[in-house]
Parts: sequence; structure tokens; C-alpha cells
Amino acid sequence: MLLILAHMLTITQALHDEIVAHARKDHPDEACGVVAGPAGTDRPERFIPMLNAARSPTFYEFDSADLLKLYRDLDDRDEEPVVIYHSHTATEAYPSRTDISYANEPGAHYVLVSTADADDAGPFQFRSFRIVDGEVTEEDVQVVQAY
Repeated sequence: MLLILAHMLTITQALHDEIVAHARKDHPDEACGVVAGPAGTDRPERFIPMLNAARSPTFYEFDSADLLKLYRDLDDRDEEPVVIYHSHTATEAYPSRTDISYANEPGAHYVLVSTADADDAGPFQFRSFRIVDGEVTEEDVQVVQAY
């Protein structure tokens, strides 16, 4: 018997909206950040916007000092990065080759928001992926009011 596990990101409307707002605020540069949750729960709870140290419309990178501080804070709180997000400002919300090569959290949901066709109130793409050993798998996103 073959068992196929369906992956899904379940996220609150409030966190979804914070990620989208960050992407819109930083446009035309890419926005990036993390949503942390209690270790082992796969439940995103704490929104942590990060600075795009590259300050680029085509690339993002976390500042190494900020990243070290983040991981120490997560460890102190017994949390892990449940969602790692960034925006694409000129292309669809799909991981680039660079995104795939930098994906080093196999348990995380990689969320991409495309602001390519968006204005302040216009449409946007919000998609989630698992990236493990260079393999990209899109997953469904369920937006809920509360957990």
C-alpha cells in the first residue's frame, strides 16, 4: 500500500495579511522574513519581518548578524521557523534557482508572494512550497481565522 502525504500550510488570516503587507511595503525591493512557531507543531504563530540586506528587487538575503540573533531567539523560545517567506516583485510566486539553492530548512513552508502585478489594493499571488534536497513541491494554503 502506497501512502501519499498531502502537505498543506495552515495559517491565520492575520499572519497572511502581515506577510502580504510587508511584501507591499518593501516593493519594489523583495521583502523577507520568518513566521516562527513552537518546535514540532508546524503551527506558524509569531511574525518576524526581516531586513533584506541585499536591498534588491531581484534578490533577497538575510543579514548574517540578524540571522544569528533570530536563531538564538528561536532556540531560547523553543521555536523553529515554520514559514520562511519572501516576495518576488517582477515574476510569479515560484522559487527561483537561487531560492532553491538557499533553502536549508527541510521542515519549513517556503511562502512566496508576488507583487509583480499588484498595486496597493490589487491582486497578488500567495503560494507555499516545500523545498527538500532541491525538489520543489507546491502545497495548498488554508487561511483560517484562528487555530
